[in-house]
Amino acid sequence: MRSLMTALLVLLISVPSLAQGPAQRQNRQRPMRIGLQLYSVREDCAKDLPGVLKAVAQMGYEGVEFAGYYGRSAEELKKLLDENKLVCCGTHISLESLLGDEFDKTVAFNKTLGNRFLIVPGLAAERTRSKEAWLATAKLFNEISEKLRPHNMWVGYHNHTTEFTPLDGELPWDTFFGNTNRRVVMQFDTGNALAGGAEAVPFIKKYPGRALTVHIKEHSATNDKALIGEGDVPWKELLPLLRTTGRTRWLIVEQESYAYPPMECVAKCLPKLKELLAASQQ
Repeated sequence: MRSLMTALLVLLISVPSLAQGPAQRQNRQRPMRIGLQLYSVREDCAKDLPGVLKAVAQMGYEGVEFAGYYGRSAEELKKLLDENKLVCCGTHISLESLLGDEFDKTVAFNKTLGNRFLIVPGLAAERTRSKEAWLATAKLFNEISEKLRPHNMWVGYHNHTTEFTPLDGELPWDTFFGNTNRRVVMQFDTGNALAGGAEAVPFIKKYPGRALTVHIKEHSATNDKALIGEGDVPWKELLPLLRTTGRTRWLIVEQESYAYPPMECVAKCLPKLKELLAASQQ
């Protein structure tokens, strides 16, 4: 018996993953990466997209999420990304671009980009005006998610503030994500939600494994130009939860208010986020 126990101990030491729990193995295998939502610096992108991507890479961001393509083809964009060793960690697109004849075009465009996350950042009023409308929208997202499955892509939805105002007896966020399948990404925007009176933590816990990409945005009740770490988002509690329960792959910085020029703001956000991440692992 003693020799068997000794052999097992040696095996655990020589193969570290066997000595770790599921969450630890997952964290080691798939660390969260940091990207930038280019909407944060949209005016700079419109003037000089190649220059912005070069600067963003030099800041230390690993990827970018698009919100418009500035008149460039997928091939042109991919070339710019490759030149700067960046990856596309998502794109914000209209729901209509995933319907009908547009679906195949959108899939082809994003395959060229190397993007797997197709995120809808807003919906027309007729799709959100009632609980019934939200349920119909959820059904549509389920259908899209199944169409994207063979392409190894995900569809997702991104919140603003109204999703956390009760409608017909329920929060629209719950109506939607309570009735969509696990392949519909819950792209939680931390700042937008807090501005709408909702904290991220309860929703990450309620819908585990759904927050594959998250918008990292600050919100402050006293400073409308707060950068990451200067406001009310409980980063110390949230970041470890994203890593484990949320199964988050990409933390995507988005800054929409500016105490400094936009490029300077996003440059300041990255080291602070890394500092918060390091502190959350202690």
